[in-house]
Amino acid sequence: MKARQARNSGSFHAFPQGGPPGFELIRHELGRVKQMIDGHLAAGCGETVVDRLLESFKNRSGKMLRPGLLLLAGASCGEITDKHIRTAAIIEMIHNATLLHDDVIDEGQRRRGKPTVNSLWGNASAVLLGDFLLSRVFEMCADLEPQVIEAIAVAAGRTCEGELRQIMQSHNWQLSESDYIDIITAKSAALFSCSCFLGGLLAGADEPIARRLADFGQNVGIAFQITDDLLDIVGTEGGTGKTLGSDVDKNKLTLALIHLLRSVDESEKELIKKGLSTGPHGKNARVEMLKSYGSLDYAGSRAQDFVSKAIAALAGLGGSDAKEALVHTARFIGRRVI
Repeated sequence: MKARQARNSGSFHAFPQGGPPGFELIRHELGRVKQMIDGHLAAGCGETVVDRLLESFKNRSGKMLRPGLLLLAGASCGEITDKHIRTAAIIEMIHNATLLHDDVIDEGQRRRGKPTVNSLWGNASAVLLGDFLLSRVFEMCADLEPQVIEAIAVAAGRTCEGELRQIMQSHNWQLSESDYIDIITAKSAALFSCSCFLGGLLAGADEPIARRLADFGQNVGIAFQITDDLLDIVGTEGGTGKTLGSDVDKNKLTLALIHLLRSVDESEKELIKKGLSTGPHGKNARVEMLKSYGSLDYAGSRAQDFVSKAIAALAGLGGSDAKEALVHTARFIGRRVI
């Protein structure tokens, strides 16, 4: 696909609805990514129960942000190739594996508007399904160039490292904003950055341009996680399609709470800490306190800062529809809680 073209073939109907408007430019290619993922989610063992589990999982596609960004990054630098499709599928499967494991850790009951795998099939099945996805990823990586495999491996490792750091820092009421940003840069932004970097690289972009795309992806990923954390506080399960309040329940500090804790005196801090243990019953009081101290607005403004950094990173790219779609996608992510 040329950078300025949009292909809207009717051959694929699995493109997720409700995603960034800029993804219409790559609707056909995202359909191919989804088709490839579905093709690799086959047990091949004749076990009916396993087949039912896999078939159920196939129908839980999200907005496919990471593969979409990979494809747009590729289209902004040249042609989208079969290697883009394969790599985008790999990235999405890694992401889906992390979500399966996250839902076990957070005891999530809903994901993408449906009951989670762990709530329907049990924790063991959810963990092993995540492992099954990763085993397919290993097979799919076999045909890729070493540089591409290395980038994927590093990003997957950083994602796990970030998740571990977040868990280890739960109950750490002194967690700083910079530490929080470091954690989400690893746990969330690493896959975004890798996606954009590989999109450019596979389209023949030179190293400086590929690195600019990586910077774009990293900043978009940070903005995404800040807004995701805000939605965990102020969103509705009907609107987000997933279990909310898990950050509070697990005493994970997010940017709004970090801002609140540094804005109040010591006696109020103790009340806030106790309030975090009240679960959903204390949600309204928490939201009002976060509003009164400007903590929600602060976190939202920081998300916008990273959106601006992301857009600035694209300055060296030539003009194209795909570049504009990247800009629109960054803004779409930043507006999720506005």
